[in-house]
Amino acid sequence: MPLTIVADIHANPGHEDDLSELLTSFVAPTRAEQGCIQYDLHRDDLDPGHFVFFEIWETRDLWQDHIASPHIAGAAEARERLVARSIVSEMTRIA
Repeated sequence: MPLTIVADIHANPGHEDDLSELLTSFVAPTRAEQGCIQYDLHRDDLDPGHFVFFEIWETRDLWQDHIASPHIAGAAEARERLVARSIVSEMTRIA
């Protein structure tokens, strides 16, 4: 059963554009990963420091592989500096 991920991410003040650049850099390599059905990045029109990833993965295991991929795992230090807070929700489509 496919897994839906909603990642709600808020930038540290003054780092909105840096975070946008980092998150945007994840899109192309992630879309090429095995199991990625959908991987879209959104930016809040009223709050430029608020980002949302909407993702659909074939399985939870393949999403976990994505989390461990070099472009995601390798950006941990940058995320620590740029991200004020984030919530990642694992969801299942029901309708």
